[in-house]
Amino acid sequence: PTAEAQGSASPNRFFNKSNERLYEAYSQLHTMAQEFDKPFDAPAILVCGHQTDGKSALVEALMGFQFNHVGGGTKTRRPIAINMKYNPTAVEPRCFLVKDDSLGREEELSLPELQAYIESENRRLETENGFWAKDIVVKIEYKYCPNLTIIDTPGLISAAPGRKFASLQQASRLVEDLVRSKMQQRDYIILCLEDNSDWSNSTTRRLVLEADPEFRRTVMVSTKFDTRIPQFSRAADVEMFMHPPARLLEPTVLGGGPFFSSVPSGRVGLSRDSLYRSNDHYREAVLKREQEDIIELERRLDRRLTSQERGRVGVSQLRFFLERLLQQRYLENVPTIVPVLEREHRIASSKLSETVQELDDLNQDRLKEKGRAFYQHFLEKIPEIIRGTLAAPPRIFGETLAHEHIRGGAFVAADGRPCVPPTMVPNAEMRLFGGAQYHRALEEFRTIVNTVECPQVSREDIINACGVDEIHNGVNYTRTACVIAIARARDTFEPFVHQLGFRLSHIARRLLPVAMYLLQKEGRILTGHEVFLKKIGATFARFVDERVRECQDKCHEDLKSTTSFVTWSLHSGNKSGLRTVLAPHDDNAGGEHQREEKRTGRGEMVAADLQGSKLMDLVENTLWNRSMKSVTLDIVDLLVRQIFSGIRSYVVQSVELKFNCFFLMPLLNDFNGFLRGEIEDAFEISLDSVFDVKSVRQALETRRHKLECELEQMEHIQSKFASIHSQLESAAGNSPATAAAAKAATTGTTFHNAAAREMAAQDEILRASADLSEGIAEAKNQFAHYSPRPMRGQKEYVASPGRSAVGRSRDRAPLSPVFPN
Repeated sequence: PTAEAQGSASPNRFFNKSNERLYEAYSQLHTMAQEFDKPFDAPAILVCGHQTDGKSALVEALMGFQFNHVGGGTKTRRPIAINMKYNPTAVEPRCFLVKDDSLGREEELSLPELQAYIESENRRLETENGFWAKDIVVKIEYKYCPNLTIIDTPGLISAAPGRKFASLQQASRLVEDLVRSKMQQRDYIILCLEDNSDWSNSTTRRLVLEADPEFRRTVMVSTKFDTRIPQFSRAADVEMFMHPPARLLEPTVLGGGPFFSSVPSGRVGLSRDSLYRSNDHYREAVLKREQEDIIELERRLDRRLTSQERGRVGVSQLRFFLERLLQQRYLENVPTIVPVLEREHRIASSKLSETVQELDDLNQDRLKEKGRAFYQHFLEKIPEIIRGTLAAPPRIFGETLAHEHIRGGAFVAADGRPCVPPTMVPNAEMRLFGGAQYHRALEEFRTIVNTVECPQVSREDIINACGVDEIHNGVNYTRTACVIAIARARDTFEPFVHQLGFRLSHIARRLLPVAMYLLQKEGRILTGHEVFLKKIGATFARFVDERVRECQDKCHEDLKSTTSFVTWSLHSGNKSGLRTVLAPHDDNAGGEHQREEKRTGRGEMVAADLQGSKLMDLVENTLWNRSMKSVTLDIVDLLVRQIFSGIRSYVVQSVELKFNCFFLMPLLNDFNGFLRGEIEDAFEISLDSVFDVKSVRQALETRRHKLECELEQMEHIQSKFASIHSQLESAAGNSPATAAAAKAATTGTTFHNAAAREMAAQDEILRASADLSEGIAEAKNQFAHYSPRPMRGQKEYVASPGRSAVGRSRDRAPLSPVFPN
């Protein structure tokens, strides 16, 4: 018989079989994408809504039986990917679970066991107060299930403001981030649930708009419709809600408008609290609720619903629409899935080859060779980063001065308050790393320490510093000023040395992740050898700490020597000695003149007495007199400040010079020999302690096993999609299947046996092509009334000849009665 005769005799035979194979292929593709964290995914229905929107109840109504926990609060803490498959022989639901460590392999469980596993996962995450974006992959076979893949996400949380609800606000942010990341997957169809009677106040839609601004892959559903209908007092209100204008709801939404669903409350079980004794009883209640909604709607509208309006009311109509829509996406994505799978297969094959090679290289000589090559490349990166490079992104590795203060510590004064420089530190707002950040830290140190003033000198300080000499009871205010100045300088500048060392240590430690990033970018990182990498990092950190301590010790020695003996030519900044300190002059006038101005209120005699030679006579009259006058206090204060200023200038220069010579230069010059010596000594003592060969071998074996499982599953899925793609090409009148198979074989792809397989199946494909075309045409007619009408000035969409639409699925147990128009 001809193909046309066969199509008229059995119009659905091949299309139903193709649908089943197509759905199985995409179901396995989704499982593989989740298990092996692939950058692609299969089309699926992503259900999102708030906690009280009836999300889980709607998913159960679509399935035809109850299996999840439904109730108040945050019950779902992991997305549940439910691969539903119509199986006419499954009188009771058959449940299969893909566990997290099963590498995509299914395990059949009873319904109570599946429920217990899901609830245990939710309890575990609830105890940790967290959420997990990885799907719990479940496969359900049932005679009342549609062919759908639905992902039930955790319910969005509307947290109240205020500190009392801080934990709930944190959970709300976590759920929003999780759902938002799921919606970014372009292959997902978003099922947006709303529980309100005003389309202008849609809470879930605001989040969906971020991922799908034009709603071209979003289906809107108004849940709890049975409670919504009594709220409308006029027929016009019902019309407005069922046919919202463009200002309230985007006309581009899938289906041409919103769907309306009602799910009766109550659970299935044998307990006293259970409302339904069986799933059959539950499905009957769903159907009855749908009929009652239609009757009530027609009564409120005072007219009969049109076929298009009935097509959007009830769970059965939503299920029918979603199944046809998903099948259409399946067929449209087949041509793009095939090359994506080939590319991923090549990548996985390359990783497997590298893993096998690494296993072969796990001997002492090869490990030493790889270790020496790696640390040599690492040693080249440290000077490169210090001297300056643009190879690492500043937005990731750079720090502004504010962030540097938080992580590396800020300069703090003696009173415990952070020091604020009088002028802005250059490049404070820029994100710096390496040598640029080191230079900025020294610049900040210089700016802050140079502006530190000597603490106030009181009469008690002076009297206590005078004391009694061993040979006379007079006083020497010059000695007193020196005692006070060196004590003040030691207490003031010593903490800054510690703070600068800690800051520069933080900056140097940040060189390590930058160097590792550059090596990874160049493909020179040692993957799988974490122990060796930690050894490199620990050696670098130890070298930095040792150099910092060495610099701090040298700085403390200089500070101690400078604050132990006062050399007037050094501490006063001039060789003229005491007369230079006390006489008026222009050098460093700011601090001393301000001091003089402050003290003019206590004694106007200062300005008059501090003139020429009279100053020395004044000093001689007060140097041995313990009853201090204002002029004595002023003179000692001037001496202390002059000595303190000299010590400050010397400390700033000395500390900066010490860190440049004994910290920066060893990083550039001495670290090479230090690291080589440490690693070579470790090689000689115990190679296993450096590379942890046993753990590395175990990790590589695990990786090889995972890649082999991934390739096995991918080749199985590839063969299915290749066969489906060939059938679609044959049905569309494209090149014969034998040509496609021959091309796959000659180009060296994974379909090395595709030619023989396709030539054996060519006769069946050609006979089935007519049936496929007829089924596609019939599916287009069934799906057409869901499409939104074209707006004025736009052309109606027509599928291209090379792209198939959808067909009618096989007959199954009906979920709802058919209502006449």
